[in-house]
Amino acid sequence: MRAALLMLGSTAGFGLMAIFIRLASKTVPTWEVAFFRNLFGFLALLPLLAAPALRQPQPLHAFAANVRTRQLPRYLVRTAIGIASMFCGFWAIAHLPLAQAISLTYSSPIFVTIAAILMLGEKVRIRRWLAVTAGFIGVLVIVQPWSHAFSAKTLVAVAAAVLSALVAIQIKQLSAIDKADTIVFWTYALWVPMSLLPALLDWHWPQGRTWFWLLATGLMGTTGQLLWTRALKLGDVSALTPISFTQLPIVTLAGWLLFGEAVGAATLLGAGIILASTFYIAHREALLARRAASKAVNEANPPGE
Repeated sequence: MRAALLMLGSTAGFGLMAIFIRLASKTVPTWEVAFFRNLFGFLALLPLLAAPALRQPQPLHAFAANVRTRQLPRYLVRTAIGIASMFCGFWAIAHLPLAQAISLTYSSPIFVTIAAILMLGEKVRIRRWLAVTAGFIGVLVIVQPWSHAFSAKTLVAVAAAVLSALVAIQIKQLSAIDKADTIVFWTYALWVPMSLLPALLDWHWPQGRTWFWLLATGLMGTTGQLLWTRALKLGDVSALTPISFTQLPIVTLAGWLLFGEAVGAATLLGAGIILASTFYIAHREALLARRAASKAVNEANPPGE
């Protein structure tokens, strides 16, 4: 029950972040929204990352030891791809109907499966391939490249999903050596200056309530990430994934109420296909992980010993 509540809170956080991104993007360029999301998110994270070190006799030494890494070049690559994914995702939220932009971001696990095959050598059997194929069909239904309704803007949201998949694979590789706190610290520590550089090329000082939208974007994004991580520690990913899909009705309702956006039948149908595909992929990965863990326990404890 606690894991479900944490995942629901995470979903609400990410949904609100998307709404605040749209509101802030009315007066501030996408690059600048991304910078302030990273800056305020990092400032919110630092006390949480530093808290364990403050209980040690030498806090600064303990904190440095906690975030020390020997993989800095890999972090530079990971954060550069992450920034590109963030820019594409934020731009899509600012320029596409919210429901359409968020629906396409849910295709990321489909691309993660393909990237895992190419980059990690993972084996994927026929049922997951069918789920991946179905997910692609869902993306095509939303994008409609064959129709007069096709817009190249939708490809930016697809690019965000593809880049996000590459980031997920890199995090998996980094986590084999570094702790979660190390990964989080270096991600944000590099994201802030990386996102500042393009923002300076088209800088507009925020005015009035825009400061609130930017602050809320950073806080909601960080809150969503923290709750999502804790939910997955407590619960099974296949059981929690459907809860994350409630983000779609949240942003769809917000798009209708705040921005007067109507949801087309193609978006609804494509989103349904993508969500079903994503759920099945998550279910299969969780099942295979449990089987692998059970096999490892059995091999470590042979019968009769």
